[in-house]
Amino acid sequence: MEKLQKNLSYHFSDIALLEMALTHRSVSKNNNERLEFLGDSVLGSIISEELFVRHPNIDEGQLSRLRSHLVRGNTLANLAKKLNISENLNLGQGELKSGGFRRESILADAFEAILGAIFLDSDYLTVKRITLMLFDGLLNDTRPEDSLKDFKTQLQELLQKKGYSLPKYELLQTKGKDHNAIFYVSCLVDELKINVEKSAKSIKRAEQACAQSILEEIKTL
Repeated sequence: MEKLQKNLSYHFSDIALLEMALTHRSVSKNNNERLEFLGDSVLGSIISEELFVRHPNIDEGQLSRLRSHLVRGNTLANLAKKLNISENLNLGQGELKSGGFRRESILADAFEAILGAIFLDSDYLTVKRITLMLFDGLLNDTRPEDSLKDFKTQLQELLQKKGYSLPKYELLQTKGKDHNAIFYVSCLVDELKINVEKSAKSIKRAEQACAQSILEEIKTL
């Protein structure tokens, strides 16, 4: 885990916190879910404050959508990949066999759990410094107009402009129960023969991830 700490520009005083942050619930009841809960709140607070300072002239609704744009699962998973978090994940045999170390929801959860672990190991200002370092490029590229339309809306408008039928979303399955549930959703665009599947902790987030993926694929056509 030395390489991961170097990538984070942070070395833990209590390495057990980092180990816990990397332990998936498929391994043990002592897993990263509580740290993820904490990290999610810390991340939301830091990004909210930074957007508030950077964009003094936009309203609460736009700020909220910009924050959602920055902290969505896909973004966190991509940051996790850059940090090579997957190399250090502690997964149960079932998750290992199914490629859990590549699953966006698992990577995003681990990323948030690590932020929670850093917060407990140090203080708010330290985790804020690290978070802003990791999000620097994303924050610099963020524009207020990004908050105006979500991915589902963007996809729908693009398809309508091209004269295509609306995308078809379908809930494929749900794994887990209550707050641990993971929803698997597909989205089909008939005319383009594009069908993607994504998973997230809510149906809405999974649908947004599908729409985002299709938008990115359309750009390459």
